[in-house]
Amino acid sequence: MRLALVIAISILAHAAFNGSRVTVSLFALQLGATPFTVGVLMSLYALLPMLAAVHAGRLVDRIGPRRPALWSMLVVLTGGLLPFAWPAMPALYIASVMIGSGFMLMHVAVNNAVGALGTSENRTANFSWMALGFSISGFFGPMVAGFAIDGVGHRWTFLILACFTLAALILFARKRHAFHGRPAARAQAETAKPRVMDLLGDRRMRAVFVASGLLSMGWDLFTFVIPIYCSKIGLSASSIGVIMGAFALATFAVRLVMPMLARRLREWQVISASLLIAAVAYALFPFSHSMAPMLALSCLLGLGLGCAQPMVMGLLYAASPPGRQGEAVGIRTTVLNTSSTLLPLFSGAVGAALGMGPVFWIIAALMGSGGYVAARKARRGA
Repeated sequence: MRLALVIAISILAHAAFNGSRVTVSLFALQLGATPFTVGVLMSLYALLPMLAAVHAGRLVDRIGPRRPALWSMLVVLTGGLLPFAWPAMPALYIASVMIGSGFMLMHVAVNNAVGALGTSENRTANFSWMALGFSISGFFGPMVAGFAIDGVGHRWTFLILACFTLAALILFARKRHAFHGRPAARAQAETAKPRVMDLLGDRRMRAVFVASGLLSMGWDLFTFVIPIYCSKIGLSASSIGVIMGAFALATFAVRLVMPMLARRLREWQVISASLLIAAVAYALFPFSHSMAPMLALSCLLGLGLGCAQPMVMGLLYAASPPGRQGEAVGIRTTVLNTSSTLLPLFSGAVGAALGMGPVFWIIAALMGSGGYVAARKARRGA
């Protein structure tokens, strides 16, 4: 029951976060922003999380996930309401920082809470259920945003998305016992003198962090570039929402069979397949100029990227020292947000200079290389 409550609250908050990224991107384009400016906005979602995620992880280790989860939802709600009250570019900059920072803290708190609920036998399954929940919110967040933009405009869409965060806060207030960390882990965290390099120096954890960074590139590029690319080829906001929703629906479908895959395949086999499938999808995107192929490739990409997250989180939690799981999640979040900060800037600059094709192909090459290395680790049984 506690796991279901944590996932339900996470779904609502993640829907607001995901929908806001689409809405901010498309509103900025309507206001005359260039692809590089949109890249800056998307980078702001990740800038403070990149700098503060490790500290957030230590905070969650020390005091548990309950209060950080509450604080995070209040920040996301405030950031989401700002463009509704002040529909202008400066508000989008501030909202990007607030929503991104707030959801980073939520992400760390949720992962800590889910990890604390499980044993070594069922922890990967619990993370699979959490990932399944994020697939649901990843589906209807952009879908709601796309159709709301076409129906009532960008400003009112921000208010609609804020209602998801408000619903999460109400559910949290009624069922706050769901976010309960392990007292032993917190006590250990208070007496320890942690060093980030202790975790980065561990070979197993370092490999997980690198894989997380590559997978994050796949997610971030899709979230940032696809709205711009689809807008350039003449698709409407609702069509863009459907395409992004199809990606999330594919991640949902593949995560339904993750428990079966986890019994038959090792973690690095799944991660390797995920990276290679994503590489193929990105290599083909520049050749798609209409709704149907964009839908098909988005589904293929979702199938590839969707299967890896539970495996990564299971590996990370198993390799983390006792009492430092939140810090390990914080380091992973820093890696993810470094990608989320730099990739939109890089993609926006390259896209403005050379077009979107080279952006897709560069990421395809990186992910293909990562898939090859992960396949070698799988063969060695790492």
